[in-house]
Amino acid sequence: MKRVLCFGEIMFRLTPHAGQQQLVRASTWGSDFAGAESNVATNLAWINRDNPDFEAHFISKLPKNSLGDAAIDSLRHHGVHTDQMLRGGDRIGTYFIEMGFGIRPSKVLYDRSHSAISTASPEEFDWPNLLDGCDWLHLGGITPALSENCATMTINATRAAKSMGITVSFDMNFRRSLWDGHESAAVIFDSVLENTDVLFGNAGVLADVYQMSGANGQTSAQQTQSLMKEAAQRWNVGIVAFTRRSHDSASRNELQGFALSGKDSTGSRPYTVDVKDRLGTGDAFAAGFIHAMLNGWELQRAVEFATAAFAIKHSISGDQNSVSEAEVQSIAAGHTQGHIVR
Repeated sequence: MKRVLCFGEIMFRLTPHAGQQQLVRASTWGSDFAGAESNVATNLAWINRDNPDFEAHFISKLPKNSLGDAAIDSLRHHGVHTDQMLRGGDRIGTYFIEMGFGIRPSKVLYDRSHSAISTASPEEFDWPNLLDGCDWLHLGGITPALSENCATMTINATRAAKSMGITVSFDMNFRRSLWDGHESAAVIFDSVLENTDVLFGNAGVLADVYQMSGANGQTSAQQTQSLMKEAAQRWNVGIVAFTRRSHDSASRNELQGFALSGKDSTGSRPYTVDVKDRLGTGDAFAAGFIHAMLNGWELQRAVEFATAAFAIKHSISGDQNSVSEAEVQSIAAGHTQGHIVR
């Protein structure tokens, strides 16, 4: 049995019903529940839906009300275990999505102050007990931005997992609107990275948080690979897996994935994708890579699978990458023309 535990905040997502409609003009909304770490859990559950020897777990704190119940039900619907969920607090965080189109970018508006997880106490999370039986702990850089307690909980989780021999992955998500400057993020990230085995991110986040940049004249792919090596050395992280994205517009992106393990470094085939929904795409990459590592795949196969998951998520509405392992494998094998499967 392989067991992955993801920790973070799950939120109430609201999106205008009318396609790429602006928030200011929306009158009807589609609703769902999502969050970076919960997305990884749901993606892993989907990839392993036919595997009885795998469990994806998610832990957070949710209010003891109907919205909290609905969030838990949504996770269970996707196959995620929620038996360790904490209940209490006043509200669930909410975010609003305005899908971009062409030259108009997508926008995210947060309403998550005083959410249940942000007001939780570190003493509520008994990490040695919560992590018992786990093979992997996944966390991200968004949750520690929510409050000082959330930062402490995140650091405590990584320390406990490290002491128990559990693999720790950290997605260096950086949301400018949630932090009081990049310096405060760097301090917290450094403490998490002391106990991180697998680092997810991209060149942009290293520039934003640490002012790290590649050499002049490098292509974006060369810059990404150079910064991955620098990150591995700086934080003594065994495995680094980064994505690279270039924008033709909000509606069309070029993607690629890279992975570094020790002296081995490799990149995936590039993809050009039409964008249905960008939210959760980096989480799909992380989930694909975690799945590959848990199965002992070699590095090239791992990054190809993760990048295929990253790419196909752009075609799916909502945060969750609701695809099977076989569907991701098909994309990785080059079946990207969108032919009808009969």
